[in-house]
Amino acid sequence: MSALLDGDLSEAGRVAGVALTEYFVTDRARWLWRFRLDQMAADPGQARWMVRQAVVGDQGLVVGHAGFHGPPDEAGMVEIGYSVAPGFRRQGYARSTLTELLRRAAAEPSATTVRATISPGNVASLATISGFGFVEVGEQWDEEDGREIVFEVPARRGPSAGP
Repeated sequence: MSALLDGDLSEAGRVAGVALTEYFVTDRARWLWRFRLDQMAADPGQARWMVRQAVVGDQGLVVGHAGFHGPPDEAGMVEIGYSVAPGFRRQGYARSTLTELLRRAAAEPSATTVRATISPGNVASLATISGFGFVEVGEQWDEEDGREIVFEVPARRGPSAGP
């Protein structure tokens, strides 16, 4: 993340072991890397929950990034975040990424609830979570993203749940 924050795609790719695209050094992405680095500096134990590359196939094609906003809180809630690069959208990668995030949360004994917060105008993300059992539980105001709808689903949904 430090290399990405510095705009050094070559070094970031070397450390990550995959080739990264300009999508990882946009202003929005750099804001995320700074925010997550600050979180990890305050609590290094959060690192395993932070954002990672979304990689598909044997060739290590990086289609975006995904992760959690941090470890489960006191109530067992963990919030997800994901983003697919524009050239890879509308190909099922967001749903696959969401599936993996939900799988990761289900494997964590302390996680009981998975949360997704989505801007009401983000039609693609609203469509992505449909079919996964998310239920609207409220709204919130995010300083970075504005008004968001809050959705939650149990971390362990049982074998018949899913898209």
